Amino acid sequence: MRYGLGMVLVVTAGIVWSTQGLIFRQIDTAGTWAVLFWRSLGMVPVLLAFLIWRAGGSPLPAIRAVGFAGILGGMGLVGAFAGAIYSIQSTTIANAVFLFAASPFLTALIGWAALGERVRRETWAAMGVAMIGIFVMVRDDLSAGAMAGNIAALCSALGFAVFTVTLRWGRVADSLPSVLLGGVFSLLAGAVIAGQMGQTLAVPAPDALWAMAMGAITLSGGMVLYELGSRVVPAAESALLSNIEVMLAPLWVWLFLNETASPATFLGGAILLAAVTMNALSGARRATA
Repeated sequence: MRYGLGMVLVVTAGIVWSTQGLIFRQIDTAGTWAVLFWRSLGMVPVLLAFLIWRAGGSPLPAIRAVGFAGILGGMGLVGAFAGAIYSIQSTTIANAVFLFAASPFLTALIGWAALGERVRRETWAAMGVAMIGIFVMVRDDLSAGAMAGNIAALCSALGFAVFTVTLRWGRVADSLPSVLLGGVFSLLAGAVIAGQMGQTLAVPAPDALWAMAMGAITLSGGMVLYELGSRVVPAAESALLSNIEVMLAPLWVWLFLNETASPATFLGGAILLAAVTMNALSGARRATA
């Protein structure tokens, strides 16, 4: 595969992911755990089929190869997926996706604390800028007491950071089997926790179908495209290109649903996104130096 095609695939993955907020807004009554269950039910078969196609046979060797680190990473994805669902249901799409973008900084902090990984000076500086952006975004909610959605979004970013760091710790090169495990764990967690909370999985058919479509098409499809493209595009550049998701997600809900956010959200989000971009660009320059 050529580099140019890889870039197109990574950008397309970001565009596909960016439509998830629009799909979420089509779900009327299903709660967080029901959405997690049905979305995972759509996601798992697609990822499993892709792994079978890629291996030309049984996916079990690839799944076993991720080991304990892959299992931990999959557990991290349960928190990432559930936090994302709750945040999008509780706050604006713009608020949620901008806060998701904090994941690279949480990854750097956890990697530094847990694995002793060195954090570049540029990353520390970008973290400081990102914290300013986050504060600008959520300060109005601090006074209004409407912080649950923002906290859930940061927990989602934390879940993705745990996923990334555990795979680094286990030296797992292929992340998709761990993502598949995350889908299986999420399926079980959605069913068990919904039952314990007295919530039903028997949601209206349109809600279940929208959630399954999101899992099968936007979530899994984006991951497959990203995995294919990232084979020839360096990691720092892939992370930078996929940030198109953060920029487009609020645009889609504004264009089609007229959903807007406060000026503080867009100002803080712009600061946060600038910090993420600055960090990714410095990483890309360092990788090619």
